[in-house]
Amino acid sequence: MNTLTDKAFTLAANSRGLGFSLTRLGLIIVLVWIGALKIYKYEADGIVPFVANSPVMSFFYKYPAPDYTKHMNPEGALVPANRAWHEANHTYTFALGLGAVIVLYGLMIALNPWLPQVAAVGSALVVIMSLTTLSFLVTTPESWVPSLGDSEHGFPLLSGRGRLVVKDFIMLGAAWVTMADSAATYLRKRAR
Repeated sequence: MNTLTDKAFTLAANSRGLGFSLTRLGLIIVLVWIGALKIYKYEADGIVPFVANSPVMSFFYKYPAPDYTKHMNPEGALVPANRAWHEANHTYTFALGLGAVIVLYGLMIALNPWLPQVAAVGSALVVIMSLTTLSFLVTTPESWVPSLGDSEHGFPLLSGRGRLVVKDFIMLGAAWVTMADSAATYLRKRAR
């Protein structure tokens, strides 16, 4: 029995490289996909509460929080008056720029086999982005279940938006792992 257990643990220990590769690939897919979705208006509408309430990012929008609460479109719904408000608010322009940056980070990380130093920088930028996103748990009221009559609301009860944000703890860890791995690869290549 000990031998079988030892073999299983040895197999797991020897799969570290596969783990790094899957972590990197997963990070690239998520960044490119989520970044590319920013061209769609429903996705841009969805990030408005985070940006509008952020002391670091709110200047990108024309209207201050909480004006957006009267102009939110449910996913899949089209309310022309709300769409016009978001156009005037610069919601879609900001989302296009943010999406381009997120896709760029993913592509930088994808360069690891050829330019690991670029991949390391891309991963470091995702670390910073993840920390910024995690700050939304503090700045965005919609991150927590609202008090609408149920006794179950507020911290630590994450709303749908809060659950979207909390996944950035995983992005933070994945980006840190890929940053360290890419930096080590770069240093090994440079030492030859």
